Amino acid sequence: MVFGMFAAACGGSDGGSEGAQPTDDPSGTPPEPEGDPAPGGSVTYALEAETNGGFCLAEAQLAISGIQVARSIYDTLTAPNADGEITPFLAESFSANEDSTEWTFVLREGVKFHDGTDLTAEVVKNNIDAYRGTYEGRSPVLFTFVLQDIESVDVVDPLTVKVTTSRPWVAFPWTMWSSARFGIMSQSQLDSENCADDMVGTGPFALESSSDWVVGESMTLQKNPDYWQTDANGVQLPYLDTLIYKPIPDGTQRVSALETGEVQMIHTSSTQQMVERLQPLADSGDINLYQTDSFGEVNYFMLNVTKPPFDNKNARIAVAAGVDRELLDEVRGGGIATIANGPFQADVLGHLEDTGFPAFDPVVAEEAAAKYEEETGTPLEFTYSTTAVEENTLTAQEIQGQLAEVGIKMNIRSSADQATLINEAIAKDFDALGWRNHPGADPDTQYNWWYVGSLVNFGGIDDPEVIRLLDAGRETADPAERKQIYEDLNRRFGEEVFNVWTTFTIWALAAAPDVNGLLGPNLPDGTEPFPGLATGAPVSGLFVNTTPPAGG
Repeated sequence: MVFGMFAAACGGSDGGSEGAQPTDDPSGTPPEPEGDPAPGGSVTYALEAETNGGFCLAEAQLAISGIQVARSIYDTLTAPNADGEITPFLAESFSANEDSTEWTFVLREGVKFHDGTDLTAEVVKNNIDAYRGTYEGRSPVLFTFVLQDIESVDVVDPLTVKVTTSRPWVAFPWTMWSSARFGIMSQSQLDSENCADDMVGTGPFALESSSDWVVGESMTLQKNPDYWQTDANGVQLPYLDTLIYKPIPDGTQRVSALETGEVQMIHTSSTQQMVERLQPLADSGDINLYQTDSFGEVNYFMLNVTKPPFDNKNARIAVAAGVDRELLDEVRGGGIATIANGPFQADVLGHLEDTGFPAFDPVVAEEAAAKYEEETGTPLEFTYSTTAVEENTLTAQEIQGQLAEVGIKMNIRSSADQATLINEAIAKDFDALGWRNHPGADPDTQYNWWYVGSLVNFGGIDDPEVIRLLDAGRETADPAERKQIYEDLNRRFGEEVFNVWTTFTIWALAAAPDVNGLLGPNLPDGTEPFPGLATGAPVSGLFVNTTPPAGG
């Protein structure tokens, strides 16, 4: 699960260690590592935000930066590959009964947590129960709705867990990944009174002391010498001795820190920085760059449809038709984005070229705004909330100006940080939020974001057709039928304009020229790693090449 803000402008291009120029295809090409991996070394990695509230994963509210940190410390039972298929990870295998109401996960033997204890079926059962709110001492906020269809979790033998669901759940292994969010904690952390800070996973890196995390400054992680993964040549992973995360919320400052050597790697979704600074640095060989919107998120205005003005469909149509999304991308993102007309990126089941979402049309916008005023007796006015980051503020001002031209008044409210904006979303204390979410995966993983009654259905969508389609998609096994279901869901969003989609997010990993292995090694089953960056990237394969590449 990802809680993210709408970055100032979003788009994509091909990228690699030699920095290809932006193209009409923003899918990106994963960079080939230069040189042979060499164990040792340290990398300082800049993120867009600090994580507030700690890493008791069942209870944590993690945005993208928190997920990136979490996947360095914790592993998930499953993980996607380059083809967008879900594969075993901590689990050696998974299987279902005929109607997908029983899922069996067989764990890898010999995996240990950072505290030296074994990964067992009992610990995994306790983790799943903690996420779903049935484990004593843990009080999850977000996952109880997500996992409400779990009927029971049982230990079959020391390395086998069986999950029984109350109805067919054909995409359940995707839930055990949950955008790299469903990490498995040790029993000691599960039972700790200080669960948020006593971080103990099976992942490639470990937090050895609480003093190694200075909130707002840095988190220093050390290599897990007993990590269960090796590379294709049998070399122990991870390669790095030390990984340091450093929060730098301002995108411009993040790139500057990379240029000056303050950090050796950054994760960013600012296409303005990609076009103006990162791409030239890649072209000159000064950085390794990978940027992509594969399996990406969508940027949008999340509308609160529970109250005026957006409980009125005419208001939603007016705003959607009043925003020139191509101009917005050109002005704020260098014009390299893929314009979005729904939540599903091209790699994802349910994607459509035409969803019926309103195109930019000032006449339609003015007419819809007039109808809204006629029906309510009030001119169309709303407040757009975003974070107090310069890039986001400039984007909000561009939107404000465009809507003013069609007679719609948009006020801007800037929140201090991501955590504040998330709290506003949970409380439904907003009219419209600049938002970024729904990373590419099986569309069943979006169930909780749009289903009535879910805490994270922030916009308050309560639509019988959306409910019907979400339920059908969860239970239907036939691939062709599922495709039709999610295409129909996409059309429903286009028709009802529950959100104003803008562009699909491009994320970039930019690193010093001697930092390689940006996407990590192949997965345990031998398939290539997932190319998407919307949920961070693995760090077990990062290495520092002490021998400069030829010509470098």
